Amino acid sequence: MSWSSLMSIKLFDRRELMRVGGLTLGGLGIADLVNAAPRSDGYGTSFGKAKNIIFLYLCGGPPQHETFDPKPDAPAEIRGPFNPIQTNIPGVNFCELLPRTAGIADKIAVIRSMSTDDNIHSSSGHWVLTGYKYQGPNSRTLQPSDWPFYGSIIKRYKPSESMPGLSSIVIPDMVRQNENVTPAGQMGGLMGQQWSPEHFVGDPSRSDYKIEGFEPLGITLDRMKSRRSLQSKIEDRLRNAENSKAVDTLSTYQQQAYELLTSGKARNAFNIQEEPDQIRDRYGRNRWGQSVLLARRLIESGARLVHVNWPREPGDNATDNPLWDTHAQNPDRLEDVLCPIFDVGYTALIEDLEQRGLLDETLVVAIGEFGRTPKINPKSGRDHWGPVFCATLAGAGISGGQVYGSSDEHGAYPKSDKVDPGHLTSTIFHLAGLDYQGTFTDPAGRELAYSKQPVLWDLLGDQPATAERTESTGDVARVPDFDESMMIRQTSFQGREVLKPATVPSRPKGWRFINSKSLEAEIHKPTTIGKLELPQHLAFKATKSESTSTSTFVGQEVRSPFPGTYRLHAKLVAVGGTAASQKAFNDSYSCHLVYFQFTEKAKQIDKRSVMAELEFTPTFAGEAITEPQAVEFTRAFLAPRGNFSFGLGFGVAIEIREKPNAGNSPVDANIAIHVLNVDLEFVGKERNPDITV
Repeated sequence: MSWSSLMSIKLFDRRELMRVGGLTLGGLGIADLVNAAPRSDGYGTSFGKAKNIIFLYLCGGPPQHETFDPKPDAPAEIRGPFNPIQTNIPGVNFCELLPRTAGIADKIAVIRSMSTDDNIHSSSGHWVLTGYKYQGPNSRTLQPSDWPFYGSIIKRYKPSESMPGLSSIVIPDMVRQNENVTPAGQMGGLMGQQWSPEHFVGDPSRSDYKIEGFEPLGITLDRMKSRRSLQSKIEDRLRNAENSKAVDTLSTYQQQAYELLTSGKARNAFNIQEEPDQIRDRYGRNRWGQSVLLARRLIESGARLVHVNWPREPGDNATDNPLWDTHAQNPDRLEDVLCPIFDVGYTALIEDLEQRGLLDETLVVAIGEFGRTPKINPKSGRDHWGPVFCATLAGAGISGGQVYGSSDEHGAYPKSDKVDPGHLTSTIFHLAGLDYQGTFTDPAGRELAYSKQPVLWDLLGDQPATAERTESTGDVARVPDFDESMMIRQTSFQGREVLKPATVPSRPKGWRFINSKSLEAEIHKPTTIGKLELPQHLAFKATKSESTSTSTFVGQEVRSPFPGTYRLHAKLVAVGGTAASQKAFNDSYSCHLVYFQFTEKAKQIDKRSVMAELEFTPTFAGEAITEPQAVEFTRAFLAPRGNFSFGLGFGVAIEIREKPNAGNSPVDANIAIHVLNVDLEFVGKERNPDITV
């Protein structure tokens, strides 16, 4: 397989499976297996503790302030809008957006002083994925001279005993930056391309998810058995040659690969549909959550290392806000999408591994390529920041319940125990049973060191760092499971405190209202109108107030919007008054479905600009009404081949507005507009044909 084809790899194909499975004589680099670095002694009980590794790579760069290193005493433009919560370890706080993770803090070690001093995705990412600072010509490209991916060293010197062909796996895709760039640090590099990890591209959350390649080139089992028989005869002759040891070793790995393919063990591992619904739900029904579940299935089946990249959306062209790269609307992306997905999937993995007796032998690492700027930018985003960021480790050989290192009062620079990625890779190698001071041979015959940094010895241990526990103050209801279809947090008007004044900021998201001088919005108790039984709902009714507003407005912010087409619809019932007063109402007031933008960071609905609106006329119903009136407004918000910005936030509303020529006649007190629900649907997303993933 050529280097150029590796650079454009889309899927682990059948020919590649034949190669990595060792079904051809040159496929496994037997000299390396025979001469693999021996296990070192004298490193304590943690050495080799990790039989398996799951590495969760949070592409884009998570913010330290809104995850594991909140700064509640910093100025508002640094601390952000969220509060810290107490974890179950006394004195250790996380951001309120990680309530589930706060409840298992005793099982994880947090590093708050990771640092690369590099603000570039590709080069800082290379450092994290290899343990070495990038020295090549262009970190946005894959080059044969790149330092090898940490998983390549695992694959070469610590392959799986039961599934050697799947010793180092990457799912659900390679790291891909904007313009479909595949940056350095993801392949075998100067170790040799045969040591690149195996990439399985796909979306395991889809009902039709499957992995091709487990019946190589369409070969039936009978044909495979026939070929295996012929190969055995060739090997018998080769054993008479000088290199009989290498042939025996090759035969062993070929047999394992053969059994792997014929037994269906790997195929079954990828069959995520076999998982019970409650387990799949626990991990989150999204691409990342299901990829994390798939990682558990793979290591359970014998894979040594599964590296899970945070996935991009296919065709994603939101160039200022993909993945964890929150240059705009950082709080919204975190609150609505990123933290719910991570908090659910990460804790599901830790708890699931523990329940299955696998946590003590599985190392779980979570990290991004860097952090985010301490100061919030004018778009309410945070930009790239390599000087300090966070990482977490849990499981095999890790002493949980501790925080290692610290950042300064603004979360800008390391304050104590600065950690560079080389320390992290050394720790991974040590726990995997590799001497972190060991060397490997590149194709040119040079001896090169795995790492140049020592192990993070203080993180290692068989017991949690402290026996003290307390109750976490995290509120899971504050961060509900991510639901891609839920564009607005509340679609109905049921429950307590559903409607809040406009002066209450948008967060947590929900309905906000402004009353006018003649109409008020209120929550109406369940009632019956004609043959309709209405649950608790919104109602617009006549009022007399000191308000100077000529508009009664009920709106809500949209959750983490992307460019695309939206459909806003409402169901309502207009009742009351006489025919004359109903006509007077329609002559004096106009009703609207509205798309709007916030114009200030506080995100109060009285500070907004209208993006698009649809005027509609309520149809007053009689006692024979059987169905509510339905109103719908579809609108596309796109910027072809570019990013469409929603500024400081995007909202939807229902509004009743006094017409300019309306007189001072009061609204008939018997007239009411009852609104059952307002819902928003994301109809479609712009696809950029130049970006394929």
